[in-house]
Amino acid sequence: MSSGKKALKDLLQQSDNRNCADCGAPDPKWASPTIGVFICLKCCSVHRSLGPNVSKVLSVTIDEWAEEEINAMVEVGGNSSANSIYEAHVPKGVKPGPDASLEHRTKFIRSKYEFQEFLNTGLKISNNAKGTLQANPSKKMSFRAPSSSSVPKPELPEGAIGHLKITILQGANLVVCDMLSSDPYVVVSLGDQTAQTAVQNSNLNPIWNEELMLSVPKDYGPVKVQVYDYDTFSADDIMGEAEIDIQPMMTSVMAYGDASMFGDMQIGKWLKSHDNALLEDSVVNIVDGKIKQEVSLQLKNVQSGIIYLEVEWIPP
Repeated sequence: MSSGKKALKDLLQQSDNRNCADCGAPDPKWASPTIGVFICLKCCSVHRSLGPNVSKVLSVTIDEWAEEEINAMVEVGGNSSANSIYEAHVPKGVKPGPDASLEHRTKFIRSKYEFQEFLNTGLKISNNAKGTLQANPSKKMSFRAPSSSSVPKPELPEGAIGHLKITILQGANLVVCDMLSSDPYVVVSLGDQTAQTAVQNSNLNPIWNEELMLSVPKDYGPVKVQVYDYDTFSADDIMGEAEIDIQPMMTSVMAYGDASMFGDMQIGKWLKSHDNALLEDSVVNIVDGKIKQEVSLQLKNVQSGIIYLEVEWIPP
């Protein structure tokens, strides 16, 4: 075992790290080196929705960790140390328990890390791998949510009923196609439409956080997700594929109509089964007046590889 992995294992075995930093569930198997905390699977899905610029999530047991990511965890010192800062002023009854609803869990985690509502006055946490503390000259933290229009909405083709904005968040444990690594990119397609991400050079655990747009025809099928290894002098090698069943999303869209009229809540679910590529059940939520769905896919026809993404409905 390398010294880095031993340091991570020793840190996980500390008493304060044997429970999820956010809900207290026992035996957390995930961590955020961006923040320096160990978290459970349920809280992990919420962390992914924040985006890797706020909380990059890695599996303690599956993912390969970079030395700087392990050092960031060790520098913070674990859950008690991180929570003494992020939860300095948590109102009574606000923190969720292990059996909390997704709505409760999401609201708390966003308040804790994204909006940083529970910090001591005059502090803020910068969005870097080490979570450096910085003085905040204003007493009240101001936050501007990321724009939902960073990818321009194209004109709606004839016969289409709306758009899907698919944010490719990150990949994990992708296969080696070149000598020691791969140069992956992701292609999504729906019918005869395709869109693709940029190439991540020499990276088996790439972070894209890149938004792609597809229009949805009346007679829609699944969205196909393919990962390729870019090659300069030969055809690109496929590194795995999977499909997204958008029926649960579309059923929720039809049932709720104008999502801006509703508060944050769960409105649908795509269930994991042996017939699909889901790592876990994929929940459809209304978040800030938008219908969104987090999806974790185990790539098919390949030895290993996971793609994390988010799907958002963009009405016409």
